[in-house]
Amino acid sequence: MGLKKEERNSHRATRATLRFSFGVLCLAFVLHPVGARQSSSPGELDLPFMEPISLGNPDVADSKNATTTFGVIPPGTILPIRLNTTLSSLKNKAGQGITGRVMQDVPLPNGAKIAEGSKVAGHIVAVTSGKGGARAEISLQFDGLIAWHRTTPIATNLRAIAGFMEVVAAQTPQIGLGEGDVARWQTTRQIGGDVVYGVGGPVTTAENAEGVVGSGVDSGVLVRVSAKPGSKCRGAIGGDDSVQALWVFSSDACGTYDLAHVRVEHAGRTSPAGVIILASDETNLKISSGAGMLLRVD
Repeated sequence: MGLKKEERNSHRATRATLRFSFGVLCLAFVLHPVGARQSSSPGELDLPFMEPISLGNPDVADSKNATTTFGVIPPGTILPIRLNTTLSSLKNKAGQGITGRVMQDVPLPNGAKIAEGSKVAGHIVAVTSGKGGARAEISLQFDGLIAWHRTTPIATNLRAIAGFMEVVAAQTPQIGLGEGDVARWQTTRQIGGDVVYGVGGPVTTAENAEGVVGSGVDSGVLVRVSAKPGSKCRGAIGGDDSVQALWVFSSDACGTYDLAHVRVEHAGRTSPAGVIILASDETNLKISSGAGMLLRVD
């Protein structure tokens, strides 16, 4: 009996010792940094280090994009944005902040990108209410690109602007979906007339079904920008004919769409550079949030 009792006590002590040792090892594993567990010393286990993975979210720090996106953004780069702020000549005040959301990954020549979900920030420069017979005007300026936890100064001009309903229409398939149809593969018509034959399909001009200008991609299109005849909007700048991210806009989109009584009085390309002036003969110039804009970097 005495021997059995002694054996039981010995087993209990052994188990307690093992539990204590295992707990110490687990605690050391948790507290010891992952980077410190890496080692090139002979005889030690070399665990692979997992780099942060970018999922296209600008709040995730991706070292490549954080470095290259904030180099020089080439002049002529187009930023397709959705306006987050309602513009109203009766309610806006000079100095009020405004923002827009980048709606599609914007490729850069060095292989980096400005990620979808990045923001552009700016402010109201001046407002004329339109009361007393005066023409309603709103002057605004976008001067900062916010992505990867950093703000980069930019100067932009306005290429095109479209009302919220026009943006929605451009994202709606031209033919109703049937059973088994996949929305992203359906044909849509861009603001300005280009036709997109689904994600992965070609983008053709409104005038020529054989005139391929780019391709459909997730969240938008990648196309070669062209100058619209009779307009002041330019095509490629400096011989750079690389594809651009235009979201729901056509390759030659220029001016205003679905914004009755609103016109672009000053696009911001000339002095005062970067200042966009929108005007209306109505008492109140109003553009609701959700409107789409194409800003071009100067």
